Amino acid sequence: MSPVQIDRLDHFVLTVGDIHRTCEFYSRVLGFEVVEQSGRTALRFGRQKINLHQAGKEFEPKAARPAPGSADFCLITTAPLAEAQRELEAAGVRIELGPVERNGALGPMMSLYFRDPDGNLVEVSNYLSG
Repeated sequence: MSPVQIDRLDHFVLTVGDIHRTCEFYSRVLGFEVVEQSGRTALRFGRQKINLHQAGKEFEPKAARPAPGSADFCLITTAPLAEAQRELEAAGVRIELGPVERNGALGPMMSLYFRDPDGNLVEVSNYLSG
């Protein structure tokens, strides 16, 4: 028997302390589109989205121990990393680490790390040309 064939990530869930504050941050800093459907809120970018759950009011089913600030994820930018860093800093975002070299799903990349309002670690990266 073969394993299930997975093509890509569609969405993931962030449990947050304040949905409005999270939407403001991600739309202002990263240009994500805020989408509201059937009483739920999500942040859409490219062909994916981040569904938002309010801490203590999560939708079922949910993670075993959902908590604000427990995520660590990487986003790929098409902008040069130096430009992304300037834009982040202009938006008042403190870069915690970077640029530093890391290994992504497709090979070496350069990354910047910062935190969202709940303390989730957000990595923004560019793949290195080979």
